[in-house]
Amino acid sequence: MLRVPSSIEPNQFQSLSIQRPDASKMTFVAYRSDVYPERNEVFFEEHAVIVVLEGEKKFSSPTQELHVHKGDILFFQRGCYSMNESIDNNYRSLVFFVNEKMLKEFVSQHLALFQTAFTTLPTDLILSLSSSPTFTTFINSLLPYFGARTPFLNELLRLKFQELLLHLLELDTSGQLRSILLHIYQGQKTDLDYLMSTYLLKPLSMSELARISGRSLSAFKRDFENHFHTAPGHWIRRKRLEHAHFLLRNTDKNVSEVSMEIGYESVSHFIKAYKQQYGFTPKRFNWTKIAI
Repeated sequence: MLRVPSSIEPNQFQSLSIQRPDASKMTFVAYRSDVYPERNEVFFEEHAVIVVLEGEKKFSSPTQELHVHKGDILFFQRGCYSMNESIDNNYRSLVFFVNEKMLKEFVSQHLALFQTAFTTLPTDLILSLSSSPTFTTFINSLLPYFGARTPFLNELLRLKFQELLLHLLELDTSGQLRSILLHIYQGQKTDLDYLMSTYLLKPLSMSELARISGRSLSAFKRDFENHFHTAPGHWIRRKRLEHAHFLLRNTDKNVSEVSMEIGYESVSHFIKAYKQQYGFTPKRFNWTKIAI
């Protein structure tokens, strides 16, 4: 699984970064040309915008199936877990990573633009927009900066970051993006029931789940225990094993397939955990099912 942007490699992307005031670097935009055929899982560690320059691709989230073409724009909320599949070998895209701190600064500077934002957040993690002639001009204005040397590149990219968000708001005819950005600015926390039902079987660390939820790790653990009356690690392990139990009873999947589906890299560890919860091994359960 590719974790973006921490997994960006020089041989996969050409990228432009913004130097932040705290001396850290933020990947702002990356150019990619996929090798055909390609299918991979991607976890978005940051909010991201994908602009399709050429070709076609399929994106799948827990709630959506999207088939995109040249000119399509996708906004991915941080934490979105997507399966991507190239359709042809001409696919090229720009991927913008929207740093949350800079995003909040942008909203604070333009609060008047968010007065009509909806209070409810869209349920889908991927928002689809269509390009316009002015947005295409903006994208074309960025391309010369790849490989360019200018003493003002950092300042120019910071302006481009603002310009990107303003263009997206202009294209946001449904108002959904305004709602998402205002939600992020206000620091609202994700509902834990929704979070865990969406990401229960995904190979995410506790820190990543906390970040998606809009909480610090300590606040996530505290809120989780208050809501579910048990520690998150114990709850996740029990629910995953319950799902494994269901699969073994109702599908033809073998122990190895079920183990992989619920996130166990080691089949032996899965068997041990399963026996601790149910008192018998999943293999024995399979034999019983066959005998019946």
